[in-house]
Amino acid sequence: MKLQTYPIACAFIVLAGCDRNTNTAPAESGTPRVVFRADDGRELTFADLADATGTFEYKIVGAGQIPPEANSLHQKGRQLGASGDYDGAIRALAEAQLFAPDWPYPTYDMAFTYLLMKDFAKAREYYRKTVEMSPRGFFTAITALDALDREACGDLPEGTYAAYIALEWVSDPEQKATVVSQMTDKFPTFAPVWEEYATLCHDPKERLAAIGKGLAAKPDRETKGMLLINKALTLNEQGDTGSAKAIHGNLALDPETAFGNEHLAKQTLGFITK
Repeated sequence: MKLQTYPIACAFIVLAGCDRNTNTAPAESGTPRVVFRADDGRELTFADLADATGTFEYKIVGAGQIPPEANSLHQKGRQLGASGDYDGAIRALAEAQLFAPDWPYPTYDMAFTYLLMKDFAKAREYYRKTVEMSPRGFFTAITALDALDREACGDLPEGTYAAYIALEWVSDPEQKATVVSQMTDKFPTFAPVWEEYATLCHDPKERLAAIGKGLAAKPDRETKGMLLINKALTLNEQGDTGSAKAIHGNLALDPETAFGNEHLAKQTLGFITK
C-alpha cells in the first residue's frame, strides 16, 4: 500500500532563491521581531517561525497512547496492502481501529485501500471519518474527500481522484509532465491537477496562470493553501515580497488552514523575510 505524503512545494522554494538562514533574524533589545501583522492585529514573530520545518508529522495526530496491538495491526494492514492483499489489509486495519478508535491512521489507510480497490463509496466514507477525526487534515484526506464528494454528485467524472493519485507511481519526469498536461485537458475543473501542472512551469507567468486556473476551480482548502503558497513564492521570485508575505502570514494565522499548509507557510515566510 503506497503511503500518500503531503505535497511540499520544495521546487518553488528553490526557484524563489530562499535562504534558510533568514529564519533566525535577531530581535532588537529583547523585543520579538514582528514578521507579519494581520489586519485584525494578530502577529507572527521570528520566534513563532523558529521551529517551522515546512512539514507536519501527521502520524502524531491522535497517537497519544496507542495500544501495541493497534500499532501491530496497523503495520500488518499496511504490509498486506503493499503486497496486494487488499481484503486482508482492510480486516487488519479495521481491527487496529477497534483498539485505537481515536487514531486516524488506520481509518485513513482503510480509505486509501478502498480507493485502490475502486470502491469509491467506501473510500469516501472512510476519508470522511478521517477528516472528522482530524479536521485540520491528515495526509491528503481533505483533498480526497472533496474530490470523492464531487465525483458522487456528478461534478467530476468518477475515478478522477484515483487517476490523480496514480501520478505518484509515474517516476519518469517527461512521462509525468505529459500525463499531467493531459489531465488538465480531461479534468479542467479539478484544482489539484493545476497545482501539479504549476510545479512543472519554469516561466513565472505561465506558473501564475496555472495557479490562477487552480484557484478558480473550486479547490479544497488543502489544495487552495498549496496553490496560494506557490503563488506567493512566485510573486516573491518576481520581487513582490510584500504580497508574498501577506499570503504566507494570513495562511499561517488562519485557524482553518490545514496543518501542513500552516507549517509550510511559516517556513516559507521565514525564508522570504529579511
